[in-house]
Amino acid sequence: MMLLDLLQLPILAREFDWGTVGEYLFRDSIREGAWRTLQLSVLAQIGGIILGVVTAVPRNLKIPVIGQLFGLYVWFFRGTPLLLQLFIWYFALPLYAPDEIAWLPFYDPDLLRLSSFQAALIGLAVNEGAYMSEIMRAGIESIETGQMDAAKSLGMTRLQAMRHVILPQAARVVVPPTGNEFNAMLKNSSLAYVISYQELLFRSRAIYVNNFKVMELLVVASLWYLFFTTVWSFIQAEIEQSLRPEQERGGVWQRVRRALALPERWTAGGGESR
Repeated sequence: MMLLDLLQLPILAREFDWGTVGEYLFRDSIREGAWRTLQLSVLAQIGGIILGVVTAVPRNLKIPVIGQLFGLYVWFFRGTPLLLQLFIWYFALPLYAPDEIAWLPFYDPDLLRLSSFQAALIGLAVNEGAYMSEIMRAGIESIETGQMDAAKSLGMTRLQAMRHVILPQAARVVVPPTGNEFNAMLKNSSLAYVISYQELLFRSRAIYVNNFKVMELLVVASLWYLFFTTVWSFIQAEIEQSLRPEQERGGVWQRVRRALALPERWTAGGGESR
């Protein structure tokens, strides 16, 4: 049976229709889905970064109670699947609107009934915030403790020292993993499909369930994801370079090599140096 399957592979390859890929690649529906994917990813990453900073600083400064509560937040959202969390925000949360607060003047029982976009944005941002909290904590701890002591000797409070001295220095350590997190966010946003948010994967599926061009439409979605992640790789490389001005920027090939994580032995000629 396996041999027969292998013999059918060339036939399957010939049946793939690149014309369908070209036809749908820039269709309005697909472009709208790609824009929604990008929009959701950017907003969720911004929210995740803000949550990461807000939760990492009290944990690093060991502020009683607050630091422990934020530690529980990180523990839960890093320890449970993102898909499960989206289900909680979109399907489960509306079932638990508290009747005990119905007497409040501005109470709205529909407040917890989130739209698919709201649930996806909150779910992705809160989940990302837990990971960013750990990234920020590691970045802060990479700075020598003497920096905090020096800032305090100048009359700064611990929070002022954290804001003006520690966090700017931690940026060099934090930016690379943050860039990688956004790269992952661009792909994780596809999970919003399961709560009916019409992002790129949802729009692709809506087309192939009608024309049965499953592989072609999945390739269309793949090309858009590859476009987003590749462009971001170049932007990330430029940001990291700007934080290391002591290093030479190099030529175009060197910057491409850094963005795509190619081995240093690869030269501009496309081969390996000997």
